[in-house]
Amino acid sequence: MTALDHPVRTDAETQTRRDLAALYRLVAHFRMTDLIDTHISARIPGTPDHFLINRYGVLFHEMGPDDLVKIDTAGKVVDAADAGQRVNAAGFTIHSAVHMARHDLACVIHTHTADGIAVSCQQEGLLPISQHALKFYGHLGYHAYEGIALDLEERARLVASLGEHRVMILRNHGLLAAGRTIAEAFQNIYFLERACQAQVKATSSGRPLSLPPQAVCERTAAQFNREEGLAHAQMAWESALRLIA
Repeated sequence: MTALDHPVRTDAETQTRRDLAALYRLVAHFRMTDLIDTHISARIPGTPDHFLINRYGVLFHEMGPDDLVKIDTAGKVVDAADAGQRVNAAGFTIHSAVHMARHDLACVIHTHTADGIAVSCQQEGLLPISQHALKFYGHLGYHAYEGIALDLEERARLVASLGEHRVMILRNHGLLAAGRTIAEAFQNIYFLERACQAQVKATSSGRPLSLPPQAVCERTAAQFNREEGLAHAQMAWESALRLIA
């Protein structure tokens, strides 16, 4: 690409590209990748419905700002410089569904980790057995498996399953976490993944499980979801960035 071919980017888009590329590398750092077959997207501030998603075939640990492709909700590449770049078709279906319906969310993460898949296959779903899991008590959606997400008609059902939540378990498939900021999306996927890891270990022991009373579960969820949560997510994000510096 020559200087003349490079698209003009706003400061907001440039920063979003940097942050999203860093998020990809952090997801790789925490071993939440599945080769090239999962995806993370971010809405570009100040645009009607443009968002960034990974160029298909780039591994997460090597993701840079220019490896992200700007597309609209119809899946059309926005910048001429990105013409011919491939994006994951299933990724487009899942992410465009959320971005089209939830303008309050800036970033969407979808993973296929072993523990996330394991919990998605368990009939009970995520159990309220750990502090990490209680962050999502009463704030977690479930979406029934319909096959590889290539059918655009599934978008309406995905959105209905998500409801007003920011996290969702895709049955027999994996996890989805979103956030009002990239930092919040990272914190949500981190806690959801850790909750699934704890559940798989706890249930594999074969020992009886201890579940907190419902009132305690509700109180803990409220503590996690208080208004200053965004500030905490940002602090954790800035700390995590040092892991990939």
